[in-house]
Amino acid sequence: MTTQSTASFLTTWFAILDSADADRIIDMISEDFSFSILFSTGGDGATDFHGGRPELEGYLDQREVGVRTHHVLAASTVGGDELFLGEVRRLGEPEASFVASARLDGSGRVRRLLIGRSPAVLFT
Repeated sequence: MTTQSTASFLTTWFAILDSADADRIIDMISEDFSFSILFSTGGDGATDFHGGRPELEGYLDQREVGVRTHHVLAASTVGGDELFLGEVRRLGEPEASFVASARLDGSGRVRRLLIGRSPAVLFT
């Protein structure tokens, strides 16, 4: 399968998130940033990480650095909105699918970010 990404902001976001310097994404958010990441590992439970800058910093602090990576399957941009379908791999093996949507401000920073992740449906 050939993938093509036109969501340059989210493509960059996930590349930085997967790096040893993930804290750099803080520089990519707007002053009025808000987000929600609904994170499911399967079964009946999921965790909703949400809020603004301080909560995003807390989310980054609890991540397993270097274990999970994000891979684009499809992406698109419509005006200032980006949509991203991806796969999370744990140590190289598919673990979950995720969707992400971002609304950017006029300076190219993210104002709103919504991500959903689940191992129940894999797209590959």
